[in-house]
Amino acid sequence: MTDSWMVELARELAVAKSRRDVPAALRLMHPGMLLETPAFGTKARGLAENERALTRFFASFPDYQVALHGHAANDGTLVCWGTARMTMTGERFGVRPDGTRAELPVFIQFSFQDRLIAGERFFFDLAELCAQSGVSTDAVRRTLFGVAA
Repeated sequence: MTDSWMVELARELAVAKSRRDVPAALRLMHPGMLLETPAFGTKARGLAENERALTRFFASFPDYQVALHGHAANDGTLVCWGTARMTMTGERFGVRPDGTRAELPVFIQFSFQDRLIAGERFFFDLAELCAQSGVSTDAVRRTLFGVAA
């Protein structure tokens, strides 16, 4: 099985998200889509939850852009790597960012069903995002994960 259609879907999703175009992103997703962002400890399942998660993410990072640089595929799973650029805004994370735009390496694992994206695990270094945004990683982790963080 060729992976070209999977790569094309991932690239289309990257373009839609870089435009902060939630409807375009949702059109590429399977109805049972599971979006996981381990750095934030979040999961969104289904199109309605994904719409809310993406809307909230883009409110926090209104200039989000991602560029995919490479990929590897095996048995219906695709892993892409690239660079995300984004400026943390607002007080969602319990801190006041300094307005500096962060540039981070990202790794994204995709799964597919019915030729749509059925799963996305979006990995990046939360500590690096916080450092580049001028905020305390410990404070952000307490907001995201509670006192135990």
